[in-house]
Amino acid sequence: MIKKLLFFILFSVSAIIYAQETHSLKSLGTHPNPFNFETKISFISEKTQPVILTVKNILGKTILAKEIKAERGKNSITFRRNDLKSGMYIYSIQTSEEVHSKRLVIR
Repeated sequence: MIKKLLFFILFSVSAIIYAQETHSLKSLGTHPNPFNFETKISFISEKTQPVILTVKNILGKTILAKEIKAERGKNSITFRRNDLKSGMYIYSIQTSEEVHSKRLVIR
């Protein structure tokens, strides 16, 4: 029950933020997904700006929080599994104005 509630809250907040008219980030995605050892998280930034990559487990515990300088255009970040267990995780890219979140699956 708690997992479903957290999942619903996360995606509701993401939908509200995404509904805003100005977006400086586009095309957030991972490849491959699902993955075994590592994946690339990619996105397009409309401008050079600091962004924060956050990866959380399904219960909302932060696994990784890393600030990155996004360049204008396509950006790619390598995410390695390290000692994480198989399962679903939520990753987010946050700017000063918006947050985009999606899921990734570790096999």
